[in-house]
Amino acid sequence: MATQAYCVKCKAKRDMEDEKQITMKNGQRALSGTCPVCGTKMFKIGGGRVTTAAAPKAKAGTGKPTKKSSSKAKAKTKSKTKRK
Repeated sequence: MATQAYCVKCKAKRDMEDEKQITMKNGQRALSGTCPVCGTKMFKIGGGRVTTAAAPKAKAGTGKPTKKSSSKAKAKTKSKTKRK
């Protein structure tokens, strides 16, 4: 399976060699491999197919987005109104 990724050293898109699917710290999937021309490590975020069980589906909500207000934002607005 030849996946194309951008080689930073060659400054061109090339097919990756020795590619393997990895999972980053934040849980996203990526492909890691080497450039066939210069041997530089290549990386493609979001590449590859799911080989394990599918991710759980999101629960159906009410459809209304919730808006969270920050206490810092409120504190800043109060402090600005006190200064006159």
